Amino acid sequence: MGRMSTPYEISGRSAQKARTRDALVAAARALVAAGVTPTVDDAAAAASISRSTAYRYFADKRALLLAAHPEVATPSMLPANPPTDPAARLDAVLRNFSAMLLDTEPQQRTMLRLSLEADATQRAALPLRQGRAIAWIAEALDGLIDDMSQAQLHQLVLSIRATTGIEAIVWLVDVAGMSRNDAVALTHWSAQALLARATNVPPPTSSGSDMQTR
Repeated sequence: MGRMSTPYEISGRSAQKARTRDALVAAARALVAAGVTPTVDDAAAAASISRSTAYRYFADKRALLLAAHPEVATPSMLPANPPTDPAARLDAVLRNFSAMLLDTEPQQRTMLRLSLEADATQRAALPLRQGRAIAWIAEALDGLIDDMSQAQLHQLVLSIRATTGIEAIVWLVDVAGMSRNDAVALTHWSAQALLARATNVPPPTSSGSDMQTR
């Protein structure tokens, strides 16, 4: 039998390789925070790591930026011992989500730009296309499952997601000219308004569109 190929990062000296990878990711995040969209070469230079070594970890700029994106390992935006009221749960999720967005805004903007530039195959791999924010909002509203159909609840989650996230922040700040704090406050108000409306008038069910959500 032929030898199976082994990913470079898990083939021997794993602790040292993990440190090298972490250094490249940290360098990439620092460069993005400084307003640069780094290449693998840029991250290698900033981390004092050779180009040849850096490319063993990241084949191209896109792979590096995916690894540097901050929300990959965040499973939930609810606090410990979360409230039971859907509006309070939603507020808690949106507060944590918005804080994360503002703390990592340069990386978020970079990933948004990449998601707009990428082709369909590349977009599918981007964090903004993985539905994480949808899952966080859905978790906040899971207590509504007895008050509306699953399809209606999903539509409510999507409508709230459409008013939040880096896309909404970018538009409100860059186009509408709002401050970041005011933009965040407005997205939270919009989300709560949608939730309040849905308790009286459930959202329309999907017409079968297969548009990708995130």
